[in-house]
Amino acid sequence: MSDATPTPTATPERPQLPAQSPPVDPAETAVAGHKAASTGRLSWWQGDGGDGAKRNLGLIGVLVALIVVGVVTKPDLYGDPSWVWNNILAILQLASVVGVVTVGMTFVIIGGGIDLSVGAIVALAGVWCTTVATQSYGAAGMIFTAIVVGICVGLVNGVLISYGRLVPFIATLAMLVAARGLAASISNKQTQVSSSTFINDIAARKVLGIPILVYILGAVVLAGWILLNRTTFGRRTIAVGGNPEAARLAGINVRRHTMLLYALSGLCCGIAAIMLTSQATSAQAAMANLYELDAIAAAIIGGTLLSGGRGTIVGSLLGVIIFATITNLFAINGLSIEAQNMVKGGIIVAAVLVQQFQFKSFTRFLARNRVTTAT
Repeated sequence: MSDATPTPTATPERPQLPAQSPPVDPAETAVAGHKAASTGRLSWWQGDGGDGAKRNLGLIGVLVALIVVGVVTKPDLYGDPSWVWNNILAILQLASVVGVVTVGMTFVIIGGGIDLSVGAIVALAGVWCTTVATQSYGAAGMIFTAIVVGICVGLVNGVLISYGRLVPFIATLAMLVAARGLAASISNKQTQVSSSTFINDIAARKVLGIPILVYILGAVVLAGWILLNRTTFGRRTIAVGGNPEAARLAGINVRRHTMLLYALSGLCCGIAAIMLTSQATSAQAAMANLYELDAIAAAIIGGTLLSGGRGTIVGSLLGVIIFATITNLFAINGLSIEAQNMVKGGIIVAAVLVQQFQFKSFTRFLARNRVTTAT
């Protein structure tokens, strides 16, 4: 009789179970296929897709073409190096406020949503932070109020969409009307003048010859890029926008994440409200009119899919700069705002068409070439 313990065998009554796999990060699981398409760390201008650099190079090409148009139409101005430098700073300063709003909008669209209320949130935050009661607390109180108002309104949007199950278009459209109405009620339909020297000097001051507003834009863009491309929050944003059901099955709290995306958009609106108030040294309910359309258009031009799941912060920034350059080009040539708006509309339509028809056969051809080269 042997003393050895018999090895357990699988029987029909008690089948042997396979070994358990080690736990994985849900966000990593949801975007595993997406990340498999690219190897190594992405360059600074790439997004989460392998073709991010190509899209951004195309946008840089558009900027170069606009500069060439400016040189041809106004050679006397572009022949002056000091004027060219000052004009570049003017374009960046013009793009700064919309650029900050666009960063938040990019996150929302990548996450599969849309926010039509960003302009109204900027107006409400600007009006609320310039009331007499708020200004009595100084510049710190004004900045704190603008940011808190932006985040709170963004959270309301997020709660209505995530837990109230409202369509983002309807929820944010309702917030657009409500926030404008509340801003008009608070200000009594009057322009509220900012008495804070610190706030007013933000738009007027320069550091090393560059306006502070441009530094703020750069800081927000850098923070947004890191958040999207180097954190779990960014990976989950892409997963939620690409396939919400798959993200939910992977363990991501889709509702909470969507709510946080709208809060992030509100935070950007609060920062933009301070910047815009500084530029005008005042605030009113009609400020930031149609900023939502400018932000959406810039994000689309930058390669962000309206259906969600893909987008780049650098691309959105380039989209903002392209629109600011077009505005500047029309201004120095004395062309009308109506013509400018028609050109912008044509660019938006072209960008959406490019997104829908992305030359799939050419992309597959390039993919096959990569595989052939690798083997």
